[in-house]
Amino acid sequence: MTVRFVETCRLPTPFAVFDMHGFEEVESGQEHVVLTLGDVASGEPVLARTHSECLTGDGLFSLRCDCGFQLEHALQTIAEKGCGALMYLRQEGRGIGLLNKIRAYNLQDKGADTVEANEQLGFAADMRDYSICGDMLAHLGINALRLMTNNPRKVKALQEAGLNIVERIPLEVGRNPYNDSYLSTKASKLGHWLQTHQDDEIPNK
Repeated sequence: MTVRFVETCRLPTPFAVFDMHGFEEVESGQEHVVLTLGDVASGEPVLARTHSECLTGDGLFSLRCDCGFQLEHALQTIAEKGCGALMYLRQEGRGIGLLNKIRAYNLQDKGADTVEANEQLGFAADMRDYSICGDMLAHLGINALRLMTNNPRKVKALQEAGLNIVERIPLEVGRNPYNDSYLSTKASKLGHWLQTHQDDEIPNK
């Protein structure tokens, strides 16, 4: 096991009262949580989102990314469905950490795009690791997902972690003048399935 289960509690939110399950990585001690609603261990594919921590977007309402919008929309969608899971992974700044993220934002203010900024700091464009998701979801009795994501790398990583992705559900929310270039870069350089023009076709799986 790459992670160990710690404890479960109830988490009331504006969307629903979720169960929050705490996990800790065995080697690094890094902490993660999974929010669940309803009977996620029924054997049916579970509506799910794997969401990496973004303090600026999730907590400080930043318009520079779409993270906070995606988090809120995912929780609302799960609440409306009455069943689902959201994995919240502590991987700030696509894995580079909060302070390096601020440094990257400074470079973006000077003209670099989101990929160039990470590379100028000596990091890969995306350093996130999703391998822990398999063990967390196995503990919760989940093995098949209807995954809310625009990221093909995330789909592949979860499949490699032993999860069955039966459907990919686009999660395009929050585009605005401050993040339009950022989202376009994610599509052109990171291969994200993002609709940049009205006629673009987005794969369902």
